[in-house]
Amino acid sequence: MRCLMCENPSLAHICKKCQKSFLTPSIYKRKIVGNIDVISFYKYSDIKELLFTKHTDLGYYIYSILAKNSFKKFASEFNYPHTIASIAVDDHSRDGYSHTAVLNRALKSSSINPLFNKLRAKNRVSYSGKSKEFRVLNPRDFEIKNFNEKNLILIDDIVTTSLTLTQAIKTIQKNTKKVLFCLALADASKN
Repeated sequence: MRCLMCENPSLAHICKKCQKSFLTPSIYKRKIVGNIDVISFYKYSDIKELLFTKHTDLGYYIYSILAKNSFKKFASEFNYPHTIASIAVDDHSRDGYSHTAVLNRALKSSSINPLFNKLRAKNRVSYSGKSKEFRVLNPRDFEIKNFNEKNLILIDDIVTTSLTLTQAIKTIQKNTKKVLFCLALADASKN
C-alpha cells in the first residue's frame, strides 16, 4: 500500500513520517455554554480532506490514525483524582463504524473510561456543510441513556458553530451530570 499523503510505500494508510510531519497535534481551546472548555488538536483547514473520509470505508483507518495521534496521547498524559467517563456525541454506527466512537475508544486509560451508546440524536439530519441558521432550525434533540458516572468528557470530531456540543451539554446537565470539558479533533474557527 502507499501513504495517502506522500505516496511512498507504507504499511499504514499514512506513513509514520507523514504522521510526524503533518499530524502532530497542537492544543487549541475555546469556551462554550457555561464556560466549558472545548479542547481540539488540529486546525480544521490542516486536516479537512482527512475528515471528509468519515463516511467512507477509508474513514475508519484515517480516524483511527488521528485518534491515536491526538486522543490517545491526550489520555496517556491526563491525570484525574478518580476515573471519569467519556461519551461521544451520537456514536450511532453509519457506514459500518462510528467515527466518534473511534475517537472515544482511544481515550481508554487509567483516568478515563469510555462509555458507548449513551448520547443519541433523535433528529438524524446531517449538519455537514449546513449554515448556522439551518442548525438552529433543526436541533439534534438528544436523548441520554442512563449511566452511573456523574462527571464526564464529551467527544465530537469537528467543532464549527458549537451548537451540537451546546445541545448535548444541555441534555447532559438536565440529567444531573456534569461535562468537565469537551474534546474534538478539529476546530473550524482555528485557521
